[in-house]
Amino acid sequence: IDFDLIVENIKDLNSLVGEGISQIEHTARGARLRRAEPLPLTLYQNGIVVGHGAFRPYQHPATQQCLQDIMDGYFPSELQPLYPDGV
Repeated sequence: IDFDLIVENIKDLNSLVGEGISQIEHTARGARLRRAEPLPLTLYQNGIVVGHGAFRPYQHPATQQCLQDIMDGYFPSELQPLYPDGV
């Protein structure tokens, strides 16, 4: 696993979705500025944790697919249903 590539690609993906940029959220009374909530990805020596989920060892196929998506420069496909515009 190329951790440097993962970190670099995460930075690139974050910039694509406008990390740190406020978005307009429409409310019943008008609108307000809102920043998107980040989704933490914690890398450990033997696995990962995505968001507030469970620990996932690197040997697990879903973990390997998630990291491969990131190393290929894409948002993890497992996150697309919840975050269609990226996270």
